[in-house]
Amino acid sequence: QVQLVESGGGLVQAGGSLRLSCVASGRAVSSLTMGWFRQAPGKEREFVAGISRSGGISDYADSVKGLFTISRDNAKNTVYLQMNSLKPEDTAVYYCAGRHVWTINKSGSEYPYWGQGTQVTVSS
Repeated sequence: QVQLVESGGGLVQAGGSLRLSCVASGRAVSSLTMGWFRQAPGKEREFVAGISRSGGISDYADSVKGLFTISRDNAKNTVYLQMNSLKPEDTAVYYCAGRHVWTINKSGSEYPYWGQGTQVTVSS
């Protein structure tokens, strides 16, 4: 079984930055394709970014391209999401998710492993 724990959320002003971390235990994160998703109040969960097992391939939602960067350190069993130039519309609970299939998938239903989420609030 895989456990994922996110951290790094908080309150930040518009234009600021945050870095989220997701630590995996129970299985090496290097065996997992990882994704970050978010869910704002009253909205459906949406894909934010994904990264392949080696870190060589990444994919982003159009809304965050050029602003957010996903990365991973398999030696530390950790995946990161660097978020720059944050906007109030980025306010949401952010979740990391993992799957064994090697391809990045933008559908959350394709990820069996999820963290508990971390709140990101961007004030205007």
